[in-house]
Amino acid sequence: MNFHSIPKPAKTGFNALAGLLVCGFLSAGPAWAELPNVAKPSADKATLNYGLKATKLAGGWYVIAGANDDFSQANGCNIINTGFYIDDAGVFVINTGTSRIYGEQQRALIDSISKGKPIQQVVALNLHPDYFLGNQAYPKEALAATKVTIQGIKAEAALYETNLYRLCGDWMKATESVFPSQTIVPEKLNKLGGKAIEAIELKGHTDSDLVLFDPDSKVMWAGGLVFYKRIVTTPHARLKPWIESLKKLQAMKPKVVVPSHGPVSWGTEAIDQTLDYLTWLDTRLTQAAQMGEEMNEVMKQGAPERFRSFAAYPAEFYRNVTNLYPVYEKGALGGF
Repeated sequence: MNFHSIPKPAKTGFNALAGLLVCGFLSAGPAWAELPNVAKPSADKATLNYGLKATKLAGGWYVIAGANDDFSQANGCNIINTGFYIDDAGVFVINTGTSRIYGEQQRALIDSISKGKPIQQVVALNLHPDYFLGNQAYPKEALAATKVTIQGIKAEAALYETNLYRLCGDWMKATESVFPSQTIVPEKLNKLGGKAIEAIELKGHTDSDLVLFDPDSKVMWAGGLVFYKRIVTTPHARLKPWIESLKKLQAMKPKVVVPSHGPVSWGTEAIDQTLDYLTWLDTRLTQAAQMGEEMNEVMKQGAPERFRSFAAYPAEFYRNVTNLYPVYEKGALGGF
């Protein structure tokens, strides 16, 4: 293998493994910045190649970054960060992407890095389609999620498939839902091979948002609770419990946060930013409903300037209002 150097930011060291497209994370950095040098995908619609690349984090973890964008055929509808952990026991996979093709290409990349170690467990952090629609690439007995997430996947899978075939076209070829067979019961400490890890079930983005936290490396897989430099998605959201969940994540003081959508970040920056947006949105919708504003008025006014550079703005903001505002209107009339 040939290695080449990547310039170092302050207190940060990286190596790139050219043959496998792997970047290496070596040391902690400032708590305010996007993690630099995380390899980005390069989708090719003509060949249906996602161009997946893995970046090595601390403690045996790898992230496979998705595009910080909305679903489109240009990016293969690959907008999620997936990942994996390797130790002597085998490989543990986090989320399997939007399609059978994604799952197969993800599996091939993982096998090339792990040298074919067995897949021990494949975890879907919540019920949304890009967390599990690549499951066909993995042994069914290894697929795992919480009880509530499994119930949600079974209820929503057919609708997800229909919508994504329409949105994503040929990237979805031969994709069929495969449901998790293992039920994860979150406890303070779980085992990934020889590693003790905290598995915490929270809620807000969905009714079951699983967060994985490695207390040794302090790498946090925040799932759908955290969006960084991207407007949140809200088809199953409840903002007040989501806000409380984010405060719990802040208190855990992670060193590296992997959101499901958006760049990987040092410290709590991504958590803080999501909390800022949700707190503003909750206040804005509450006040608008109390003043009797129409939904279109809320959309027209838009979000504050600090959020307007986020990926998927304004389209996702409009969906936030469409999804959530009726609940706030009902609450203003005493119907919460």
